[in-house]
Amino acid sequence: MIQVTDSRRPNPPIGYACECTLTPEQQIDLVAEFHVHRIRPSRIAYRLGIDIAQVEAWLSGEQDAERFQRLMAAHRRRKYQLQIRRADRLRGQQSYELRLAAQQDLQQESGVESPLGGRRR
Repeated sequence: MIQVTDSRRPNPPIGYACECTLTPEQQIDLVAEFHVHRIRPSRIAYRLGIDIAQVEAWLSGEQDAERFQRLMAAHRRRKYQLQIRRADRLRGQQSYELRLAAQQDLQQESGVESPLGGRRR
């Protein structure tokens, strides 16, 4: 019998992170962007060197709620536009499926109507 020993952990040990050299404005912007791309809060904190409590405070709306929501909306639109541009480079069924997936992703995350208004291109 072969034993699989995977010693990897999903997150780094506590206290093991890089030093954050970003301004507070850059921090909140990057946390919003990473959150839109579905990156876990603990991973965001580790990668950017931001205190996990600060990341969770932004995500829960305890600090800078209005600003954080504005930034997330902007990043959602940017992500949607990138997905649509990627779909525009393709043709046929593959393009349609990518466009549909982008619209569903945007609707699921923000709960808004489709930017194309239900019409097809």
